[in-house]
Amino acid sequence: MAAALRRSGASAAMADATARALATAEMDGIASHGASRIPQYCGHLRNGRATGSAVPVVARDSKAAALVDARQGLAFEACALAVQEAIRRAREFGVAFVAVTNSNHFGVAAFHLEAIAAAGLVGLAFGNSPAAMPAWGGKRALFGTNPVAAVFPRRGSPPLTIDLSLSAVARGRIMVAARDGKPIPEGWALDKEGRPTTDARAALEGSMLPAGGVKGAMLALTVELLVCALSGAAYGFESDSFFTEEGKPTRIGQAFLAVNPAALAGNDIFYERVETLVAAMTAESGVRLPGERRYANRERAAREGVSVPAELLAKIRALAGETSTEGARP
Repeated sequence: MAAALRRSGASAAMADATARALATAEMDGIASHGASRIPQYCGHLRNGRATGSAVPVVARDSKAAALVDARQGLAFEACALAVQEAIRRAREFGVAFVAVTNSNHFGVAAFHLEAIAAAGLVGLAFGNSPAAMPAWGGKRALFGTNPVAAVFPRRGSPPLTIDLSLSAVARGRIMVAARDGKPIPEGWALDKEGRPTTDARAALEGSMLPAGGVKGAMLALTVELLVCALSGAAYGFESDSFFTEEGKPTRIGQAFLAVNPAALAGNDIFYERVETLVAAMTAESGVRLPGERRYANRERAAREGVSVPAELLAKIRALAGETSTEGARP
């Protein structure tokens, strides 16, 4: 994957950071944000939607707050810089908010929070994306699906990891239904005229509905403002779809919040309170802790590897300039 990105114009650092994030998504069982994104990212690089030579920088610095400019590169290096700054500042000031502007698709939101949890801090991540959902009462796509993630560290156990997008269903599920010629449930999407539809192809031409109705729409609005109004990044409706290789640079935004428990009730109380809630949750059979499945998938993948469709693997190898498929396992 890194070789494909470098061959498409990414710097070595950008390619490595991106490939590492996508490989982690594959290991975690989140294939929609894994290797399948390589052709998309390579197309963005080749067509100027992302700048392969970009080096992210801290553009504004104000103690517990900072702004990172991704300079229209792929998002992962910029997000890593933002998280590094958030950790450093939260340790000094107790809390830190770092936004990223002029960015691109940032993959699995919770991936970026792992370093925050490893530092013993609470973390939140927000990101906007190209328009996919209407404002409440509207018909045209305006807000992105706008993922939100949170991480809460634990002593001796993997952190609680919460990660969700704000649409009723992932757009990828509608794309699969359209490909297979299958209907979708009512309540997932609207057609381009703003009417509820069960036709997956009509849904792709229209807009997706928010999770939780008006509440999801208001959360999507909140994320747009947090990551764009504060950073100067492009709103979802100002950017072209991630899924087209040609178009305008995405210039979307992300934001990371880090909180140091030591600055509030203290670490010992924080960890005790987290474990008290975990114990209450798991006392009931059938309750699964958030993040539990992804960490189990990662451990299994470390032993057994991951499965990548043969057609996708061949495409990535071609983008990397490789012709041999020796040793490949579809």
